[in-house]
Amino acid sequence: MSTTPKTKRPLRSQAWFGGDDKDAFIHRSWMKNQGHPNDAFDGRPVIGICNTWSELTPCNGHFRELAEHVKRGILEAGGFPVEFPAMSLGESNLRPTAMLFRNLASMDVEESIRANPIDGVVLLVGCDKTTPALLMGAASVDLPTIVLSGGPMLNGNYRGKPIGSGTDVWKFSEEVRAGTMTLHQFKEAESCMSRSTGHCMTMGTASTMAAMVESLGVTLPGNAAIPAVDARRKLQGQLTGRRIVDMVHEDLKLSKVLTREAFENAIMVNGAIGGSTNAVVHLIAIARRIGVDMSLADWDRLGRDIPCLLNLMPSGKYLMEDFYYAGGLPVIIKDLLGKLHSEALTVTGATMAVNVADAENFNTDVIHPLEAPFKEEGGIAVLRGNLSPRGAIIKPSAATPKLMQHRGKAVVFNNIEHYKARVDDPELDIDADSIMVLQNCGPKGYPGMAEVGNMGLPKKLLEKGVTDMVRISDARMSGTAYGTVVLHVAPEAAMGGPLALVRDGDMIELDVHGRRLHLDVSDEELERRRAEWKEPEQQMKGGYQSMYIKHVLQADEGVDLDFLVGCRGSAVPRESH
Repeated sequence: MSTTPKTKRPLRSQAWFGGDDKDAFIHRSWMKNQGHPNDAFDGRPVIGICNTWSELTPCNGHFRELAEHVKRGILEAGGFPVEFPAMSLGESNLRPTAMLFRNLASMDVEESIRANPIDGVVLLVGCDKTTPALLMGAASVDLPTIVLSGGPMLNGNYRGKPIGSGTDVWKFSEEVRAGTMTLHQFKEAESCMSRSTGHCMTMGTASTMAAMVESLGVTLPGNAAIPAVDARRKLQGQLTGRRIVDMVHEDLKLSKVLTREAFENAIMVNGAIGGSTNAVVHLIAIARRIGVDMSLADWDRLGRDIPCLLNLMPSGKYLMEDFYYAGGLPVIIKDLLGKLHSEALTVTGATMAVNVADAENFNTDVIHPLEAPFKEEGGIAVLRGNLSPRGAIIKPSAATPKLMQHRGKAVVFNNIEHYKARVDDPELDIDADSIMVLQNCGPKGYPGMAEVGNMGLPKKLLEKGVTDMVRISDARMSGTAYGTVVLHVAPEAAMGGPLALVRDGDMIELDVHGRRLHLDVSDEELERRRAEWKEPEQQMKGGYQSMYIKHVLQADEGVDLDFLVGCRGSAVPRESH
């Protein structure tokens, strides 16, 4: 194997380690206290491994070991691996929501890359917000960058049947409230769901974002579906380590891969896999960091006619392990090549079409062919109207077909606490035709735009056998969730958007096919209500939350902080001594 540079192109890291002056002495000497030899600093590419390992982030709990396999590949290719931490965003534990800290983690990543002697970066991502956070941060620097996902857990299994993380949690919780599942059974299922390391094995946001980075071309082929505990995930790590060294020599920067064509490919693939609605805000934010102008209109235009090919929870019945055995994401990409930008460049140095040329479908019940899709409508539908002037979204593949065109009276919850206090009140005036409306749960209102949009239904309706209702909010929902749920209403209620003006009994019309969301209240009455509206008081004064609320953008703009949008480059900062 080669241990010498393949090109004489100046490396960024040599601004630290090259030369014979005092500063180079300092940089090299202190690094040597870890046992590095002299020739580690002789012009080898320095590869940063950005690791989101944390015991508080169960999805990423195996990243210590995975990083070692990446290092092995880097060393084999003649690089100098240096591992560094980034704020780890564990969806299952962080409150009030991991999304509140996505932008903070991206700042951590951006500044850590730029401020250190790094020539190329491997991003170790898994739990769903770590993927966009790290890619956003790296995009604002624009060095050669490659992504490695941690992989999904093994299939859950409860009483001989497969269960999916998240998806079956929502199902079991509703069954307990409806009286059809005992609390003992509920707790028994708890230990049967998460059977190994890895992220959600449903098509939740983690699996979706693993598929998105693969469809963007910033991972090696097959990244999305290899189970976390499969030996081939470790192999993927080693090959990723080898490849990033070559990318540095080729000067294959992130901006050469993250083009408009790449983002359009990802939108179409998201429709074909029945991907999470969270991909909308994440891809818009990543695009705006690298300098690609992307909007909700792109999502509706490109995803509208893409059918869902993947029979996987929450839209279907299978899980990510089954997806991998069936052939994984390359099968879907290959089937979509006639619609995709097949010549888009990827981190392999080859085009998307070349990467998937040998893909083969081993189970057509898991991955349906394009000519016989699992569901006809798989993309994200963007809704507009006087209730969502800047847009709202719905995931048709997870919704109830008969509710896709619906008119009903609003039952309004002012915030999540009001919802919890009121939803099971026997006196609540609500029926199956009502539309549940949740306010003040958007980017500023929660803060952080929590995954509370898929409100559980009232107990009295569950007991009658009602399983779905139209629900509308400025919040998000977990990618593992399902139902006729309208999300990301913009502008949000906390900044005085029309959602803040809805009252109990108002009639609302939803027409997904017509892409319309309408509040049947006169303009005059809305203006009267607007004059009475008061901005909610912040729960926390000062600190990061205060800065976040002041600077966060709306859902249609990716929920980034306004001062973080754009690429600030990788220029070497001035010397520190």
